[in-house]
Amino acid sequence: MITEVSTFATEAAAHDKVLVGLIGADIQRSKSPYLHEQEAAAAGFHLHYQLIDLTRLGKGVEALPELLAAAEACGFAGVNITHPCKQAVIPYLDELSEDARQIGAVNTVVFRDGKRYGHNTDWSGFAEPFRRHFAGDDLRRVVLLGAGGAGSAVAHALLVAGTQELVIVDQDAARAAGLAARLQGFFADRRVSGQTDVQQAMQGASGLVHATPTGMYGHPGLPLPAELVHGGLWVAEVVYFPLETELLQLARERGCRVLDGGGMAVWQAVGAFALFTGRAPDSQRMEQHFRSMIAAG
Repeated sequence: MITEVSTFATEAAAHDKVLVGLIGADIQRSKSPYLHEQEAAAAGFHLHYQLIDLTRLGKGVEALPELLAAAEACGFAGVNITHPCKQAVIPYLDELSEDARQIGAVNTVVFRDGKRYGHNTDWSGFAEPFRRHFAGDDLRRVVLLGAGGAGSAVAHALLVAGTQELVIVDQDAARAAGLAARLQGFFADRRVSGQTDVQQAMQGASGLVHATPTGMYGHPGLPLPAELVHGGLWVAEVVYFPLETELLQLARERGCRVLDGGGMAVWQAVGAFALFTGRAPDSQRMEQHFRSMIAAG
């Protein structure tokens, strides 16, 4: 792994490139390399975005110290972090931004001045398209499926957006309860709870947000029983490959207002790009790149 990263670092030095990457499992379909590289090219500089795929390397989260050290030593400006590492990476960082600390998950690590700084652009990445799409919608009782790294960020975004009651559903009862308790501490005027029973959670819900791997390529299916999805809900998705998940297809058929995961994919990249490069990207241009890439298949 260190040899592979070193090769890219040498090429970067020769061509004055910014080096960044993504650490996670099953990430070969990620659109992040294209988004970052195209935006850098449009802005007039070189950026190489390297996929560091745990699955292809035959490694798990235990490899994080080695992989972070290799990327840092080889001159990477930073790395994005995805499933299953967003929470596991925290012990190997020097400092956390305030939002990353509150969320308890990191998706962007910046290497600077010999230190590793953890940030979370997932929450703002979800918040911006959510605000644009669901402004004025009913936020009295929202159900969130998934209490992992992405779910933690989305939960934070939903509470910032004004959700009055948030029910976090996860198969791991302790994880759901832990996330609920942490967020309740920061949003004392809201009701935040965790549970494992999705049917009970959905009673009286006005909105549904899905933040688990179910529905991704390689993980087909619905994240909840189909009969729980009805036209009185708005439905937001975090998964973006495929962009039209089985959940969104069902929700459209049932008459729900829906939001796909593409907006979050773009806007988390907008935030990460700025952190990595110190330059403000053109968010509209990045969204156009993303949508054209999806359309092209």
